[in-house]
Amino acid sequence: MKDFAGRVAVITGAGSGIGRALADRAAALGMKLVLADVDPDALERATDELLAGGSEVLSMVCDVRKCSHVEELADAAIIRFHGVHLVFNNAGVTSAGLVWEHSEADWEWVLGVNLWGAIHGVRIFTPLMLDCAKREAGYEGHIVNTAAMTGLFGAPALGPETVSRHAVVALSETLYHDLRLVDAPIGASVLCPDQVPTAIAQSQRHRPEEARRHHAPPPSQPAIQALLAADAAAGGMSAAAVADFTFEAIRDGAFYIVPQPQGLDAVAARAQAIVNVAPPADARAHLTDALHAQLKGQ
Repeated sequence: MKDFAGRVAVITGAGSGIGRALADRAAALGMKLVLADVDPDALERATDELLAGGSEVLSMVCDVRKCSHVEELADAAIIRFHGVHLVFNNAGVTSAGLVWEHSEADWEWVLGVNLWGAIHGVRIFTPLMLDCAKREAGYEGHIVNTAAMTGLFGAPALGPETVSRHAVVALSETLYHDLRLVDAPIGASVLCPDQVPTAIAQSQRHRPEEARRHHAPPPSQPAIQALLAADAAAGGMSAAAVADFTFEAIRDGAFYIVPQPQGLDAVAARAQAIVNVAPPADARAHLTDALHAQLKGQ
């Protein structure tokens, strides 16, 4: 996809973080915006600010875990703008802690947003975009699923997120191959940022009531969450820089979008461990000692 001006971008998780930065960049490129988020206040702020800047914006509160919400988002986009060209399945949450200590509700919530949100986006928007391509001469489309570097290697204390991100990478790879099977004028990419200072560490604040655990978390979870949040806050790349990098990668037709390539050393170490039939490499070695000391002190 080379041209963005006048075309329609759908962005989930658009109220803050990388999603909001993608919306800002799309607006700067002259795109029409369809914004979705589960946080109505953040979504309203983003919408008001983008409208004030002169963008055409449709926004909807949307829980991407729910197929019906994503279907309503797609229907609204077609009714308002008569087409969709660029889809960012970007909504994401996290839950830290030892993998066996996460509750069923934790797993269902994280997989529901991170994985099922992307599945719903792919399943609902791809046929819609293929239909748009039949009606629009010179149609160009692109789908970007947000995973993370934790989708390319293993990481301690982030079980549900790591599982969901690996699955999103696999979903995106399959989407890429399947679009080529039908000669679709639609590209596919998976976005794999590393540490970026966003509010994802506080995503528990917007956890729906039906997805909440009904007991106190294990002692390890708050301690691990605090350490990982501090590490993310020290991230060396802003959400705006990630968004800029992403749009350039889309223009270049890249599949793996890796804004912080230093993380690829850990990807290579994982691949080498697999080839050597060795134990998995520690991709977060700089945190391991702190996590270990924290857990021993409890």
